[in-house]
Amino acid sequence: MSTVHFEISETDQALFSSLSQGDAGKFIAEPLSIDNISEAADAEIITVFINSQVTADVIDRLPNLKLIVTRSTGFDHIDTSHAKSKGIAVCNVPAYGSRTVAEFAFALMLGLSRKVVEASMQVEQQNNWDVNSFEGFNLQGKTLGIVGTGRIGLNAAQIAKGFDMTILAFDAFPNQDKATQYGFTYAATLDEVLSQSDVVTLHVPALPETKHMINKANISKFKKGALLINTARGDVVDPEALLQGLNDGTLGGAGLDVLAGEQDLKEEAELMASNKLNLEQMRTLLEDHMLLNHPKVLVTPHIAFNTTESRQEIIDTTLKNIASFGSGQQQNVVNS
Repeated sequence: MSTVHFEISETDQALFSSLSQGDAGKFIAEPLSIDNISEAADAEIITVFINSQVTADVIDRLPNLKLIVTRSTGFDHIDTSHAKSKGIAVCNVPAYGSRTVAEFAFALMLGLSRKVVEASMQVEQQNNWDVNSFEGFNLQGKTLGIVGTGRIGLNAAQIAKGFDMTILAFDAFPNQDKATQYGFTYAATLDEVLSQSDVVTLHVPALPETKHMINKANISKFKKGALLINTARGDVVDPEALLQGLNDGTLGGAGLDVLAGEQDLKEEAELMASNKLNLEQMRTLLEDHMLLNHPKVLVTPHIAFNTTESRQEIIDTTLKNIASFGSGQQQNVVNS
């Protein structure tokens, strides 16, 4: 079947070619959009990543399309309902990088708790070796609040045990067997986790139910001085509420690998020039810039997944998704 891969680096292209048993397909470095949709005019299968917006309009312009594979766990960038209405299957990569993302959450925790970035910048930019501004705190003995105990959350719990942390978790569907296995306790409510944790790390999917899970109504419930870590999706946190918590001293810091409206942030200049931003988008962009420049915030460009091992796992599962579809035995379908 004719296959086109969008938003794919040269490194990943080489991996696809080496792991494929036949023709790997066509590679496009840029994310899929209306502007480059002609590259896939005859495609029966497309693979995309998180910056490709597979809208109803995009889907309607691909008449031969039978399968969309996103090389990510999240699939909120795809109009799955519209794809289903046209008989187009959508698959994801449900399990990649579980350990990878959990490890990165701890990288953000350590970066904040030990003021790594500020200390490095002081030495590099000022040749200033004064240590007085960089007193941090140990993770040992602290309480880690894990919101979402899927694969990534459970890996975070396992790592936290190595730091000798107490673990308190919240999940809409608690798994007591896993709690016993990994040595943590479920809280009855999210507020309980926020009020008792020294660090809260978010590991929930992007769903209507999780949008602004951290919001103006509960930001004040955080334990004073706590850290918030988000390697999940930007929309899980209301940026206005986060700024409020940082500015009033409720939060001691935030480590963000994702931001609300991050796609608009990446394309800000183009969107501003074309006058395509609505009021809500402009507000979110302003809040994102305030977070980017906030002294208590550490922001990274959605790289929690990005390790050699994780990328190979993504491509391997993507190829298996395509092969299973071709054999009539679909796997990892998200809109069935």
